[in-house]
Amino acid sequence: MLNLIPVDNRNLLNQPVPENQMIAAIDIGTNSLHIVIVKIEAALPSFTIIAREKETVRLGDRNLMTGDLKPEVMSKAIACLGRFKTLAESLGTNSIVAVATSAVRESPNGKEFLHQIETEVGLIVDLISGPEEARRIYLGVLSGMEFNNKPHIIIDIGGGSTELILGDSEEPRSLTSTKIGAVRLTGELIASDPISETEFKYLQAYARGMLERSVEEVQGKLKIGDSPQLIGTSGTIETIATIHAREKLGLAPSTLNGYQFSLQDLRTWVNRLRKMTNVERAAIAGMPEKRSEVILAGAVILQEAMTLLGVESLTVCERSLREGVIVDWMLTHGFIDNRLRFQSSIRERSVLKTAKKYQTNLEHSQRVTAFALDIFDQTKGQLHYWNADQRQLLWAAAILHNCGHYVGHSSHHKHSYYLIRNSELLGYNETEIEIIANIARYHRKSPPKKKHDSYRNLLHKEHRTMVNQLSAILRLAVALDRRQIGAISYIKCDYIPNFKEFKMSIFPSTIDDECSLELWSLDYKKGVFEEEFGLRFVATLMNTAHFI
Repeated sequence: MLNLIPVDNRNLLNQPVPENQMIAAIDIGTNSLHIVIVKIEAALPSFTIIAREKETVRLGDRNLMTGDLKPEVMSKAIACLGRFKTLAESLGTNSIVAVATSAVRESPNGKEFLHQIETEVGLIVDLISGPEEARRIYLGVLSGMEFNNKPHIIIDIGGGSTELILGDSEEPRSLTSTKIGAVRLTGELIASDPISETEFKYLQAYARGMLERSVEEVQGKLKIGDSPQLIGTSGTIETIATIHAREKLGLAPSTLNGYQFSLQDLRTWVNRLRKMTNVERAAIAGMPEKRSEVILAGAVILQEAMTLLGVESLTVCERSLREGVIVDWMLTHGFIDNRLRFQSSIRERSVLKTAKKYQTNLEHSQRVTAFALDIFDQTKGQLHYWNADQRQLLWAAAILHNCGHYVGHSSHHKHSYYLIRNSELLGYNETEIEIIANIARYHRKSPPKKKHDSYRNLLHKEHRTMVNQLSAILRLAVALDRRQIGAISYIKCDYIPNFKEFKMSIFPSTIDDECSLELWSLDYKKGVFEEEFGLRFVATLMNTAHFI
C-alpha cells in the first residue's frame, strides 16, 4: 500500500507553513495540457480554485515507427507550457508543480522532452508512474466528493491510460493503470469514418481484454457485502455527461459534480456515436472542440469497464489528477496532517470557506447553527421526521444564512440565496445546493411561496416541504441570537400534542439579562413556524430561580 506522505518529505510536517500560498498544478496529459491555480487556505485546510486553462495538444499522436513524441507536437506543448507559466506568475503563485503521464512516460524521447521543457521554459516536470497517477487522482476525487467511508470505484479515462481505483475514504485498496486511452485507441484501432463494423467489434474486444486484469484486481479487494459506487472523472466522462444532460435537460448543469448517467444511457450514446462521422459528432451540442475525434474510443472504454464491473450507473466528479497534485503538495508540506480528516470534512470545509469568502460573522452564525440544530434534534419524531442528511443541509444553510450581507443589507436573504446557489459547495449535488440556498433565503421576511423563482426551482414536493420546515426552524434560531452577543445560553423544547402547543424555555447567559430583544424577535418570527407545524408557540424566559 502506498504511503500518502512520501517518507523523505515527512520532516516538512513539523515546519511552519505560510498562510494563503498560491499554487499551480500542471498536468501534461496524452490528449491535453491542463493548469489549475489555487489559493491554499491553511486554517481549514482547503484550497480555492483561482483559474483553469486547457489546451488540446495530442502528445499521444506519436511516431508510429519509433514511438517517439513528434517534434512539432513537442514544440506546441512547450509553447503552451510557457503560456501556463506566464499565467501562473502573473497571478502571484508561490510554486508550480507539474506532472507528465502516459504519453511522455512511454516515449523513448520522453525524458529528452522534459529536459527541453526545463531548459526552454524553466519548468521542472515530474514523470509519474501509472499507480502514482492513480494515487493522485484518488486524492483529487477525495477533495471534491463525500463518500462517508463507503466503498467506491473511481475510473479516470485519459488519452493514453485508464486508471481504476478502489477506495473507502481511507487508504486506497487498489490502484491500477491500464495502457488504453481515448487518443491511444483512436490512433491505433480506428481508420474508418464512420467506424466500420469490424473495427468497432475489435475496439470493444480490445478494450475489454485490456481492462480485465484491472477489474479483477479491484473486485478481488472488495469485501463481502460491499456495493461500491462508481465515480468517473476526466474529459471523456465529462463530455458524455454534458451531451447527455443537454439532450435530457435542455442545458448543461452549472456543475457536473454529482451528475449521474446509467450504463443504458451510455450504450445508447455509443450506438449513436459509432454511426456518425467525425463531422457529425463535432456538431453534437456540448461536444468540445477536438473531443469528437476521440470520444467514441473513450466511450467504449467506459462501457466495457462498467460492464465488467457490473455497475449500472456512474457519478461524475470534476476533480481529478490536477487537484490531486495540489492535495499531495499540501500533504507533503504539512497543510494536511491526516488525509482521513481532510476527506471526512469536505462539506464542512467547503461551507466554512464560502462563509469566509463572503465575510460572514462566523461566531454569530455558529450560535444560530447550534440553536437550529438543537431545535431540530429536540423536535425530531414529534414535529418532523427528517434524518441526518437533512440535518446537515440545515447546518450548511444556518452557517451561510447571512452571507448576503456581503452584497448589501437590504434584501440580504435574497442575496444569500444567490451567493450560495452560485458557490462551489463541494460534496453537495445540485439539488442539495438548491435546498441549502432556499433554507437560507427564507430565514427572514416572506415565507416560501410558489411565485418565487427560487422556490419553483425545487421540483419535488418533499424538497419544498423540507425547505418550509427547516427554514421555519432557522427563523427561530436567528431570533435567539438577535443581538448577536450570545445572550441565550441554551433552550429546552416541549411539544404538547393534545393542545397543539410548543413551549420553548429560554435560559439566559447572565442572570440579570431579560433578553427582551430576543423574546420580541421570537414573537415576531413565530408566525411562520406556527403555521407550518400547525401549533401555538410559547416562549418563556426562565427566572433567576430556574437559572440557578
